[in-house]
Amino acid sequence: MNNKNSNMNMGELMAMLSKMDKKELEQGLNKVSQMLKSKDANSIINEIKNNNK
Repeated sequence: MNNKNSNMNMGELMAMLSKMDKKELEQGLNKVSQMLKSKDANSIINEIKNNNK
């Protein structure tokens, strides 16, 4: 992954997060926390890519 893509994706992510209300954000962060505890990085990245299609 090159920096240009990750920076752009981070911008998109921040835009998405800014549209969420506090409850949605907390639920999302809880899901991310669970995923980080249970999966390796590649499976998390693949899942995120699949969810954005």
